[in-house]
Amino acid sequence: MRGTFASIARGLLDVVLPPRCLACGAITEEPGTLCAGCWVQVRFIAEPLCASCGVPFEFEVGEGTVCGACAAASRPYVRARAAIAYDDASSRFILAFKNGDRTDAVRTFAPWMLRAGASLLADADLLVPVPLHWTRLFVRKYNQAALLAHALGRHAGIPVAPTLLIRSRRTRALKHAGAQKRADTVRGAFAVPARRQRQLAGRRVLLIDDVYTTGSTVGACARALLRAGAASVDVLTLARVVRPALPAGGLPPPSAFPHTEETLS
Repeated sequence: MRGTFASIARGLLDVVLPPRCLACGAITEEPGTLCAGCWVQVRFIAEPLCASCGVPFEFEVGEGTVCGACAAASRPYVRARAAIAYDDASSRFILAFKNGDRTDAVRTFAPWMLRAGASLLADADLLVPVPLHWTRLFVRKYNQAALLAHALGRHAGIPVAPTLLIRSRRTRALKHAGAQKRADTVRGAFAVPARRQRQLAGRRVLLIDDVYTTGSTVGACARALLRAGAASVDVLTLARVVRPALPAGGLPPPSAFPHTEETLS
């Protein structure tokens, strides 16, 4: 009987306040989803990828190949993966989730991340979200990375430690900052309190965030976790900025180029 009343109540609520697309606001059948027009604009990230940072390559490469950026500078994490590309289309629903109280989006985003991060989740002992400074959390009311981490933890059966890592000082907004500015801003901004380090010791951590831009934030977090005793750190984000990437060595193999049987004389 209670289930019947709940179903009726949900139906009435949908009539008064119908579910809306996360991106454009069009009416949808289910809450926390995208309409058909916005769905087809989502760019899912797939192989071939850099074995380290997860940036997609534009042509097939050998297994274990890393991009030029990762070959030039070591990362504090082992692997980073993301579900979708961050672009004009995806930014609309990601910002609605991040700043617009669309927490119902987790029901859509979590399955995307489960698929993209399957190998990372299989190796993880603990999920740790990238933290907000307490002043920003007070204004926003929730940490979007923590919501994603809890959803992933429930599905994968992995414990979540939402307060293990703290942002020890507030940092300026990094929306338009370049890579070096971002790195300088977040350097030393994260820490694991001494009383929590026993929980971390020897654990394989999967760090969770919403967007990977330059890697500065997750890099600073990974360093703090490793200093506090984590065995290793991987990174899983909902989205990442995607720029054209070449493997270490620069040039694609000849097979990556279209060819013709015509000969020039």
